[in-house]
Amino acid sequence: MTTAETQMRREVLEIPAAVDRLLQNGGDDVRRAAEALRDRSPAFMVSVARGSSDHVATYLKYASELLMGVPIASIGPSIASIYQRELNLKGAACLSVSQSGKSPDIVEMARMARAGGALSIAMTNDPDSPLAKTADHTLNLHAGPEISVAATKTFVNSAVAGIWLLAEWAQDDALRAAIYDLPTLLEKAVHIDWAEARAAVAERNSVFCLGRGPAFAISNEAALKFKETCQIHAESYSSAEVLHGPVSIVDGGFPVIAFAANDAAEGPLAEVADALAAKGATVFATSPKARQAISLPTTRTGHALTDPITLVASFYALVERTAASRGINPDTPRHLKKVTETI
Repeated sequence: MTTAETQMRREVLEIPAAVDRLLQNGGDDVRRAAEALRDRSPAFMVSVARGSSDHVATYLKYASELLMGVPIASIGPSIASIYQRELNLKGAACLSVSQSGKSPDIVEMARMARAGGALSIAMTNDPDSPLAKTADHTLNLHAGPEISVAATKTFVNSAVAGIWLLAEWAQDDALRAAIYDLPTLLEKAVHIDWAEARAAVAERNSVFCLGRGPAFAISNEAALKFKETCQIHAESYSSAEVLHGPVSIVDGGFPVIAFAANDAAEGPLAEVADALAAKGATVFATSPKARQAISLPTTRTGHALTDPITLVASFYALVERTAASRGINPDTPRHLKKVTETI
């Protein structure tokens, strides 16, 4: 089977170039927003997003708390759009993430946050969108047109723009260097073939995705993409939670993919992956620390906070091929369209 027959596949392969385009063209916007954050010095931040964009916000939540010690709380957009309530966000910062920048509930929540006193920063692939016009600062994702319904390069560029913003805010040279190395590393990541995992998942209709810390966001994104493009029921859990109630449905051959970055959570996550394998699950882990689970090849970035970005790129290559092996066109998932405008 060819690996370049879908639009989704072409966009996955474009991820390295899209990130390079962001790094070449987005610096001024990122640095201005970071300077505004340093001036504001918010005690906390809030995020506004849905779907894949909300998974980016989860990634940035962990990154901000680990790097800056600044918590990020997710606010449900319906607080502003449906319930029409105002929040007191004086002295805070609001990070809104939307690939299209058009969803009315995201736009209204971002508007309310700014009116409530927050410094408003929007990340969108359309700098002329309604969301961009509500914000104090807009980070253009520079991902280029994304035609496939499943977001891939816009997800990655959102994550890169967000972590770059945090790196500039913190003036962290090591993280900056890791970010600038991403295009080369992503070129390797998108060509990794998790063939054994693909075969295990393709034969089942349910899968667990696991993560912890920043990699938990990739677990969330993976579960969404399995449902969206492969019509596979997938659930995402923190590795700290899965052995409580969810493990009860694990039977022989039940597929599990555990996403681990090279950070303090890697060891505990690998232990959980091995525990599930011992119960009969077919477990794959992006960690050499797993002993009973099957280790997947990865492209490590030299920094724990950028490892999740190469992980998701390799996963996108997997999920596109999985959809194709099940006879599904991932470009046009049933019941879905590219832009969902929620009230």
